[in-house]
Amino acid sequence: MKVAEYHRQGVRHWVAEPPAGYVPLGAEARNKNHRVAFWGQVEAGHLRDVRFTSSRRCRKLLALADVAAERLRGQPYPGYTLDAEAVLAFFAEERDQQKMADRMALIMQALHSQA
Repeated sequence: MKVAEYHRQGVRHWVAEPPAGYVPLGAEARNKNHRVAFWGQVEAGHLRDVRFTSSRRCRKLLALADVAAERLRGQPYPGYTLDAEAVLAFFAEERDQQKMADRMALIMQALHSQA
């Protein structure tokens, strides 16, 4: 899928501010003008819902983070995992794969850093 096509379907997990009752999943990661952070709603030791915030200027980052948030839902907390290659494979049709990999690295940094 292409990022533009994904955006036409709508980004579902982006929020402007950390939601009440959600715990941070790592710390905000920054790289130049880009930033991303994730929060999860934990219920019975699992991530019931995952939301993220990021800079809105990069459509690639928004799309990747949205797919990442969807794939984290239902996973155990703590102990969640994310397969970066699988998320990137979802956007295999996107032309600039190097930029996609750079944005995915930022997402992985945010999810694996400690607040």
